[in-house]
Amino acid sequence: MQVKKDGRDWRVGATSDVGWIAGHTTAGVSITTAVPPVFDAYATTYQADDITAAAYEQALIEDLITHTPDQPWWLAYLDTGTHDVVFPHAPRVFLYWNWPYVLVEAGPEQALTWRTGGHIRHAHGALPDLFFPADRSWLVSALWDDTWTCLGGPEQLIHTLERDPVANARRVRLDEDALPPGLTRE
Repeated sequence: MQVKKDGRDWRVGATSDVGWIAGHTTAGVSITTAVPPVFDAYATTYQADDITAAAYEQALIEDLITHTPDQPWWLAYLDTGTHDVVFPHAPRVFLYWNWPYVLVEAGPEQALTWRTGGHIRHAHGALPDLFFPADRSWLVSALWDDTWTCLGGPEQLIHTLERDPVANARRVRLDEDALPPGLTRE
């Protein structure tokens, strides 16, 4: 199936496109609640109070682009019933605890611009709730009730994010609580 936006057609994803995630995460407080244990390194990231949503999201996307060959990205928007899913009539894929996502193949530019109604982490953000490149070399995932974002990927990507003060990333181990210092669970 395809959807139209910005004067072109975009491919809508199916269950097979997220099969590598579905059923490969574990309930709990570790990073593997949001990201399957298939990557070399893991981190959490969140927008610091003194950084705008636009600056934070731009920094995160730029760091990801730096470590990703040119290819499509899968963008997934969690359907909470109140947050912008960009394509409200598109079919859903189900992840985690059978949560419905709209999954569309696009790219980093669309990740920064498509969502206009905010998301669960803050009212002014544009980023999808889950996204990854076609080669599955990394995964960025923010769960419904978390105010931070989890990611897994190559060691060098995680190192770049740790060094970027705007990305505000902290490396985590698979067995470690993913909750960033200073934040609380809802």
